[in-house]
This record gives sequence, C-alpha cells and structure tokens, in this order.
Amino acid sequence: MSLLPVAGETTVEDDSVCTKAHCFHAFDVLYCALTDSTPIPPDFPDEKFPLFVTWNTKSSRPGRAPRLRGCIGNFEPLPLRDGIPEYALISAFKDSRFSKIEEKELSFLECCVSLLTNFEDASSYLDWTIGTHGIYISFPDPALYPTSRSSSSASSPFSSSSFLPRFTPRRTLTATYLPDVIPAQGWDKIEAKTLRRSVKLRRYQSAKCTVDWDDFVQWRRDNGDDMI
Repeated sequence: MSLLPVAGETTVEDDSVCTKAHCFHAFDVLYCALTDSTPIPPDFPDEKFPLFVTWNTKSSRPGRAPRLRGCIGNFEPLPLRDGIPEYALISAFKDSRFSKIEEKELSFLECCVSLLTNFEDASSYLDWTIGTHGIYISFPDPALYPTSRSSSSASSPFSSSSFLPRFTPRRTLTATYLPDVIPAQGWDKIEAKTLRRSVKLRRYQSAKCTVDWDDFVQWRRDNGDDMI
C-alpha cells in the first residue's frame, strides 16, 4: 500500500468523478456473489484511481446514522472496472473487524465508493482541513525515544482503531485517516501535536457516492432484471 503515486496522479475538482454507477457496480458484484445472479456489465470509463469501498448497515430507527459493516481499499491507482469489484468483495468478506456479509443483510445495506484524489505534500502537520482532507502520516516509532511515554489511555489519532497502521523496516510508523473518519471521531488539530516535530504529512481528498438497497434494486430492474 502506497501513498506516493506521483506519476499520473489525478487532480479532481469535479465532484461527479465518483457516480452512482460505481456504487451500483460494487453492489452488483456483492449481490451476484451471494445469489449466483448474472452480473450487469459496468458502463463507466475504466479510469485509474486509488479507492475504498465501504459497506454500512442502515438503522431501522429513523434519524439514526448507518453503522459501519466493512471498509477496505488501496492507495495504488487501480483500473476502476477491476478495483471496484475486487474491493467490494474484500471489504464485504475480509474486513477482520466484522463477520462476512450474508445474503440476508442485503436489504439493509448501503454502499459507498470513495475515489481518492488530489494527493499533495503538506507544508506542516497542521496543513489540512478537517472534513475536506484525508491524511497520511509517518513518524518515528515512539519506542525509540529516550523519554518515557505517557501512560494515559485518552483517545487520540494514534490509538484509534479507525485507521490503517503499518510498520516499515526503519521503525517508522505510518497511518492514514479517510476524510470522513476525522470529524466522525471528534478529533481536532490539537490532538495532532503528538510527535509533531517528526510528523511528515501527505493530504488527499475523496470523491464519494453512496447508494442503498432500494436504489440498487431499481437499477437492476431498469437494466432488465425482473426477478430481483
């Protein structure tokens, strides 16, 4: 997983870059995998983007926010006609935080596709906007510091489970936070002061679209499926 796709990187100003067609294709892949139905070929351009596919479960109570059911993606630019179906199934079946999505859950699901765009190096650890940017940070392993670490268990971006950490051979920690995660966790920039002098930050944006089961069913019917 890389956040350094400089050559050929896509800068996007038009929010329509991610459309319902992308979400319908992701939903269709999962639906056909669970029901052995015939898939409908995608009708969107096969452009390359880093992407994430997110599955949420809609609440039965009005006004309640959907609950996360699976979310996995890749920061390498992928052809959308390959990347979307691949990560639609990976996020549905292989997100280790959840059990596999089952057929009985389909009618409660909504699908969100996020195409990651506008990657750029930040001038400092504060050079990003909450709710607009996702961030990718790297910093030395705190275990290498000579001073003792605080025993505080307070929530912070460095202790949350809502990011994707990894280790590199040089004992550097890296993590990424999608744009929606930061405000959802209630963080502010003050919390980013931890290890601020050593943090290297790369920011990006996300073009996103979401559909639910009812939208998907209508799309299947519009494309000739009278049996759904």
